[in-house]
Amino acid sequence: MPKAAFTTLGCKVNQYETQRILDDFEAYGFEITEFNKCADIYVINTCSVTQAAEKKSRAIIRRAARLNSDAVVIVTGCYGEMANIKNESIPEAGLLVPNHKKLQTLEHLIASHPRLAQTARAAIAPGASSSRPSRTATRTRATLKVQDGCNVFCSFCSIPQTRKFMISRTIEELVDEATTMAANGFKEIVITGVLVGAFGQDRFTAQPVTQLPRIDLRSIHNPFEIDGPEPEPDLALLLLQLARVQGIERIRLSSIEPTQVTDRLIAAFMLEPKLCPHLHIPLQSGDSEVLFGMNRPYDRDFYIERCNHALACIPNLAITTDIMVGFPGEDEAAFQNTVDVVQQVKFARAHIFRYSPRPNTDAAEMEDHVSEEIKQERAIRLAEVCREVQRQFVATYIGKSLPVLVEGRTAVNNAGDEAVSMASEVLGSATDGGSSGMLLSGYTSNYIRVQFAGGSHLAGTIQEVTLLEPSGDGAIGSVGDAHFAADEPPPDATFIPLTTFAAQLTQLPNTGLQFDRLPLS
Repeated sequence: MPKAAFTTLGCKVNQYETQRILDDFEAYGFEITEFNKCADIYVINTCSVTQAAEKKSRAIIRRAARLNSDAVVIVTGCYGEMANIKNESIPEAGLLVPNHKKLQTLEHLIASHPRLAQTARAAIAPGASSSRPSRTATRTRATLKVQDGCNVFCSFCSIPQTRKFMISRTIEELVDEATTMAANGFKEIVITGVLVGAFGQDRFTAQPVTQLPRIDLRSIHNPFEIDGPEPEPDLALLLLQLARVQGIERIRLSSIEPTQVTDRLIAAFMLEPKLCPHLHIPLQSGDSEVLFGMNRPYDRDFYIERCNHALACIPNLAITTDIMVGFPGEDEAAFQNTVDVVQQVKFARAHIFRYSPRPNTDAAEMEDHVSEEIKQERAIRLAEVCREVQRQFVATYIGKSLPVLVEGRTAVNNAGDEAVSMASEVLGSATDGGSSGMLLSGYTSNYIRVQFAGGSHLAGTIQEVTLLEPSGDGAIGSVGDAHFAADEPPPDATFIPLTTFAAQLTQLPNTGLQFDRLPLS
């Protein structure tokens, strides 16, 4: 049986697409193996969003060719598109699949290497079904791609060149896929796409926006119950339709442009409790002149107004963001404007990245490029501000109980948290095996990472967890005594509740710990 290996660089859209391609290969008869092992076919879904992403894509392509010089190396994704735009060759690639034909990768292989495909097909035992349930994720949440393509043409971005076709899937097709995900045990689906807010609007063209259609959200009943013709599908309607799927308990939106945070979308979040109160709204810059240079279709005031409006309407809402530092022409005053927006909105989490010139973009031709040293220095300063507002956001939920989708065990999240680190060391020395320091972990609906002690039987379930104290980029919590025996943790639990740990510390001889430094309450 021929072996196929897969790897993905870049965004959630790429991850979703790789899984779809992998499912096709597995159903056809290929044996799926790890990417670092010898295989007959290597499928590499590449990225070109930054220079670093392109460099990594090239390195992985070369690594695959070295693993097996006789293998067919299939390259798809945005770096493949960008290499074609720049007239760069990829000599190691035996097959290049365009982005808009990515989900037909198996068909391209069959056409170009029919003997290899026939060998895989022949390996299926007579009478056996070649269909397998989709494994759209190995986690408790699955990704659902609803659209492709972007035509916003930000001056720094090459994605409209590599994903130029605006295509939305039908609501019926997406509901069917979500139903399959629920049948496979997934509790949460993450809605993703290249320009998610443009779902259903394939003729959408970005225009500068100063005001959006308004709905009186204070007296809202249901703006989606409309007499007359069926409205054209949009993202809000899609989310409400997906919420009807039995077994799906959470629906999370991966990203939404500021100009697409409409009152209609906010109304959907107010009406449907399955929609996670979490909006990832890219800021990029908090300076209006820099935003203009970026060709972003909004200014600073519009962004702040949309965030404040959403925060006022959606209970427990977390807003996360992307921020770029060092765009051409960004001076210290412009950077401080970005810092000011961060402090005003108080983002629950932020992804900070430095500007990287992309080929064939307007920004690459601009003057006043910022030095790498200044970019690095600003990224460090901004990261500290973002960490502080993130801590403030988490602190507002300490002492409260929130639903957490338990994903499994992770190492204790002790960054910046001396007390948890000390507890980890003592508990690690008192437990068996090599899994010390492993707590159950998951995310609240508003995207706070919570770690807590409990049995592995809780994985894949949604539990009410009380947040006890901040820890790293999230919180330490407790599910309560109901998940433990009277005097001991369950056999598969590495950690015990901090309250129990506090009582036991006094029984440990000669630890040398200063117990009054541990905030155990």
